[in-house]
Amino acid sequence: MTNPNQFMKHLATEDGAAYPPEIPTDRPTSARVYGWMLGSKDNFQVDREMALGFLDAFPETLDDARDNRRFLYRVVRHLARDVGITQFLDLGSGLPTDSNVHQVAQAFQPDARVVYVDNDPIVTAHGRALLNDDASTTVIQADVTDPRGVLDAPETRELIDFTRPVGVLMLATAHCVPDDDQAREAILAPMAHAAPGSYLAVTHVVADDQATADEITRHITAGGMPWRTRTPEEFQSWLEDFELLDPGLVPVADWRPDPDQPPLPEVDTALTQFLGAASRGTKRGYEFGGLLRKA
Repeated sequence: MTNPNQFMKHLATEDGAAYPPEIPTDRPTSARVYGWMLGSKDNFQVDREMALGFLDAFPETLDDARDNRRFLYRVVRHLARDVGITQFLDLGSGLPTDSNVHQVAQAFQPDARVVYVDNDPIVTAHGRALLNDDASTTVIQADVTDPRGVLDAPETRELIDFTRPVGVLMLATAHCVPDDDQAREAILAPMAHAAPGSYLAVTHVVADDQATADEITRHITAGGMPWRTRTPEEFQSWLEDFELLDPGLVPVADWRPDPDQPPLPEVDTALTQFLGAASRGTKRGYEFGGLLRKA
C-alpha cells in the first residue's frame, strides 16, 4: 500500500481517534479489491491475491468493474445536469478515484452536496483527508445494513435535506451483503425516507442462472469476502415500487453509453491481461442495474 500514514494520521487528528485505526490486513475487503481494478494503489497483497485468483476464473470481472465506474459518471451527470439533483447519498462508496460523485455533480451543480458512506476505515481516512476543505462533501464510516444509523448520522442530517429530492446511489454494494433481507433493506430504507421525486441508481453482480450465481458466490466467499451473486429476477423483484427509467435494468455498459466520457485511470500491469476479456468470451456474471425514480 502507498504511504497510508498521512491519511491515518489525518483521521486521528481530525476525530481524536486512536492511531492507527483498526484496518483488516489479514483478509481482503471489497473496497480495496474493487479499487485496485479501478486503478487505485491503496491495497494490500491479500487484496491483490484475491482479485487475481478471481480474475483467473472470471476474467470478465475487470471490465465489469470498470464499466460500473463509468456508469457512475453517466448516471450522476444525468441527475445533476439533466434533472437538477443537488444532493447525493453514496452508499458503499469505496475508495476515492477519478470522477468521484461530488466531482461529477459539482461540475454541473456547483452547490451539490454529497455524503459518502462506507464501512472500510481506509475509505474513511482517505475520504476525509481529500475532502478536508470541502464543506459540501463528507464521508462517514457506517454499515449500509444499518440504514437508520446512516440516515441519523450528524453528517448526513447536516448535508442532506430529505424533504427535497435526493440521488441515492448503491453501486456494486448489495452483492456484498449475503442476507437477502438485509441487502434489500439497505437499498429500500433510504428511499423510503427520501422525498417523492428522488432517484435511486443501483447495480448488482448477477448471473443468468442459479448454478453460475452460486459458483461465483462460492469462489468469492472462499477468498474471505462476504458475498452473494443473485439472478436478475431476484434483484429486479426488490425494485418494483419505483418508476424505471430508460433503458431499464441492463448490463451497466448498455446504460446510455457515451464513448466520449472521461477515461478511467490505467490499471496495474498485473491486471492488463484481463482487459477486454468481457468482449472475448461468455460473461457468466456481470454488473446489472439502472436508474429508478420514486413517484
